[in-house]
Amino acid sequence: MSGVDHLHELFGLPAVDFQHASGEAPVQAADAAAWRISVDPYDDDSEMTWEEAFKAFLDTVDPARVRALIVGQWGEAYEVKSSYAIDLIIAAADRLTSLEAVFIGDMTSEENEISWIEQSDVTALLNAFPGLLELGVRGGTDLVFSPSKHERLRSLTIETGGLPVDVIRGILDSELPALERLDLWLGVSAYGGDADVADLAPLLSGTRFPRLTHLGLRNSEVQNEIAAAVASAPVVAQLRVLDLSNGTMGDEGAAALLDGQPLTHLEKLDLYHHFMTEPMERRIVQALEPHGVRVDVSERETPWGNRGIDGRYTSVSE
Repeated sequence: MSGVDHLHELFGLPAVDFQHASGEAPVQAADAAAWRISVDPYDDDSEMTWEEAFKAFLDTVDPARVRALIVGQWGEAYEVKSSYAIDLIIAAADRLTSLEAVFIGDMTSEENEISWIEQSDVTALLNAFPGLLELGVRGGTDLVFSPSKHERLRSLTIETGGLPVDVIRGILDSELPALERLDLWLGVSAYGGDADVADLAPLLSGTRFPRLTHLGLRNSEVQNEIAAAVASAPVVAQLRVLDLSNGTMGDEGAAALLDGQPLTHLEKLDLYHHFMTEPMERRIVQALEPHGVRVDVSERETPWGNRGIDGRYTSVSE
């Protein structure tokens, strides 16, 4: 299994680490970067807490111009919930008046395994920032997404090694009329991914988010079943990008996609990290690429021992 990397960008802005210990003003303008604020709890030479680092950030970079924030390690994130950092951001809402994008939990597996990241109710950010356009979260442990109403949110990403079904239900019970991009890492049952394909029915019906054009149902141990459901799902007609990558997709799922509704209107079909055979790879590429669809079938994996289902495994679980 591959790990996850730090974000390179957020909201179209390059990710830049705020050097809270340097004492020097950053070179970048406040609105020209997605600012990552992180502390290393294992660094004996650094005694600064995330709260102190965030205060230094607000005092150094003009907060009224900040458009994107990335929350990295906020301490020992396997013990301390993300509400610690979220509450501090919300408390500064009157200063962060231009904030449009937030990502909570930007940690690599070396810093903290994705299933160890202690999350919380991230919808508090939606309530505090009515102008938020993009929200991203990494980690599913104790993650809560309460049914919410937000008029402007355009992009929602939830990256987990196992996505709790209650989170999916909270998202699908929310009123997000502007949502254009939804990216869900469903994960595996061993790490809290207790949803089944039936739980996705309101989403696949196409009536829940009328502006949705980018749908990711990724990193799943039941990727074949998801592909079969997507093959006849009304939501596909409105999509430009369909992302079924990082999971256990095999020839069964690919055949279901090819035998289902036309996919030639898509701009991209992402099947990265899969278990298809080479003939099936060629078949799906030849069926779609002549119509202008970019098809990613890179990273063909080989079943391994007794892992996962029939030796198949997702890209990210623990």
